[in-house]
Amino acid sequence: MNLDELTISITGPSDDIIAVSEAVDKLSTKDPLVAELVKLHYFSGLTLDQVAELRGIGRRTVAKYLSYARAWLRREIGRADEPRSP
Repeated sequence: MNLDELTISITGPSDDIIAVSEAVDKLSTKDPLVAELVKLHYFSGLTLDQVAELRGIGRRTVAKYLSYARAWLRREIGRADEPRSP
């Protein structure tokens, strides 16, 4: 799943939405600022410039944090999909 293509809608696959939400919640325990940026950009639909202005940080910093978040979330969601050993 690519977070850039994530569209939350009633017809969307609820398992994917739940997996992303749970992963973002887990990220918020490790890095609250990055999780907040993910929520502002992907869930609220704010542009990078809007997120940067709202948080009082540079646009390039927001872009770097979101790049890190995408990689972290991809890895975390991939772990959730792996079968568990007995």
